[in-house]
Amino acid sequence: PMWRENAEVDLEYHVRSCRVDEPGGRHQLDEAVGRIASTPLDRSRPLWEMYLIEGLAGGRIAVLGKIHHALADGVASANLLARGMDPIEGPKADRDSYATDPAPSKGELVRSAFTDHLRQIGKFPSVVKYTAQGVRRVRESPHKLSPELTRPFTPPSTFMNHQIDATRKFATTTLALDDVKSTGKHLGVTINDMILAMSAGALRKLLLRYDGHADHPLLASVPVSFDFSRDRISGNYFTGVLVRIPVELEDPLERVRAAHDAAAAGKESNNLLGPELVSRWSAYFPPAPAEAMFRWLSNKDGQNKVMNLPISNVPGPRERARVGGALVTEIYSVGPLTMGSGLNITVWSYVDQINISVLSDGKTVDDPHELTAAMVDDFVEIRRAAGLPTELTVVETAMAN
Repeated sequence: PMWRENAEVDLEYHVRSCRVDEPGGRHQLDEAVGRIASTPLDRSRPLWEMYLIEGLAGGRIAVLGKIHHALADGVASANLLARGMDPIEGPKADRDSYATDPAPSKGELVRSAFTDHLRQIGKFPSVVKYTAQGVRRVRESPHKLSPELTRPFTPPSTFMNHQIDATRKFATTTLALDDVKSTGKHLGVTINDMILAMSAGALRKLLLRYDGHADHPLLASVPVSFDFSRDRISGNYFTGVLVRIPVELEDPLERVRAAHDAAAAGKESNNLLGPELVSRWSAYFPPAPAEAMFRWLSNKDGQNKVMNLPISNVPGPRERARVGGALVTEIYSVGPLTMGSGLNITVWSYVDQINISVLSDGKTVDDPHELTAAMVDDFVEIRRAAGLPTELTVVETAMAN
């Protein structure tokens, strides 16, 4: 699929309205998002929809953009979002001056696809060379690869790993960016390490609640982008780095240290092998067999054999902005569920916020707010163990529950 800019759009189909019971708060909005996420996009039409969700407290309106992951990864989505927003100060973007983008004919699409295939064939020798260089780096490195990459993929069997259903449940929460950043600085770790540690503590609580034990570390797939171009609004240029999530550790500070070490090991392994390795080879996987394989795997009754869940951390806009003249107060992302994994944790930063969202299917948890609340609780536990104040900064712009 490809984007067409400033094209003729069937607004009645693509732009829809939704209303929650007034005065709607965070939980009512999350419930509405879950319902919308439960309905797949119609593949016979352009793969995007937009919803205006009304009825929220304080006269707020939520704008929900729904696009297929085949069109855009996290970085491209952030760039798309930036294009639709105006800065608080300065001129608004002149979006009416773009020339109309005519629809390509079938012949043009065929020629474009054929040219793309020829380009991929021409790149094949460089892909082989890139792979060989990665293998050589691994052999010559004094460090060993991350254990998650050198042993068979064996994520433990958990309550979250099963054949997922069509229902989607959504939950969100917000933390102050300065609180997370200062805690990480105090402990000598990054914001990403803090997100992984908070996820570990929260998932530990849910494992004890649903499975009765949390004896083995989980495996998370953490997307790492290798194309941060601000102009890119399409494509998927990332790889999934397998990272050990230390849910088996009871002490919160030990979890922080273990999460930091696991993230560093995963990053080092990714750099040794080559961050673009999987992405480059996936371009040569024939579409029909790929689609058949993924459909077979999604219908298979069993857990994911590679990971327990994906955990993403996407850097969002650093400056507050407006949409249609209205102030944008919060930004969240609805990350996709993968086959055999009934949970997804996605974090977006926005100005002074760390915005956490969780997506689940209909049978993994009773309420995904259990996980978002547990992440906040674990963050407080980390601060308490580190000797920091446990009273968190109130994010004034955040929606009430």
